[in-house]
Amino acid sequence: MDKSVPAHLARNLLSLRQVRSLTQEALAKTAGVPRSTIANLESGEGNPSLAVLVKVAGALGAPIDELLAAPRAKVRKWAAKDLSSRSRGRGVTTRPLVPEPVPEEILELMQFEPDAALGGTPHLPGTREFFSCLEGAVTIYVAGERYDVRAGEVLAFPGNVAHSYRNMDKDGRALGVSVVVLAKAGV
Repeated sequence: MDKSVPAHLARNLLSLRQVRSLTQEALAKTAGVPRSTIANLESGEGNPSLAVLVKVAGALGAPIDELLAAPRAKVRKWAAKDLSSRSRGRGVTTRPLVPEPVPEEILELMQFEPDAALGGTPHLPGTREFFSCLEGAVTIYVAGERYDVRAGEVLAFPGNVAHSYRNMDKDGRALGVSVVVLAKAGV
């Protein structure tokens, strides 16, 4: 076996696990292997069976060749049909701006049908929210105060206070991006 394969496996496994915000314990549980197996693989000392590679790759949602590959640019394209979206409030559809987890942030594309409304979810104190309007206009109420945000404008506000979103236009849609920088619990 090529002596660089265990090093590639160690680096790729650690990188994929961190991108997915998984602990060794969480990955091991999902893969159905002992945590020590994950630690051993990440140390570059592991010599896993094909069965272990299949389990770990499956738990990470990655092909086995991505675990074993030499360094290369990590490029991936998602088709629109593969991106999940959900309806929220009245006439608002949201989807993650990026399809992989971003630690301590929520990044969402928000589409507002005419006359759409959505109540925001207050977060921990110290959380900061940013709303960037891309098309149309969105009215955002923060702690009872009204802010009209038009295309090209950005509103920043504390994420721990009551807030809501509304497209006041009865005929046209609005589109925006929400970035929530989460406060850490206990900090």
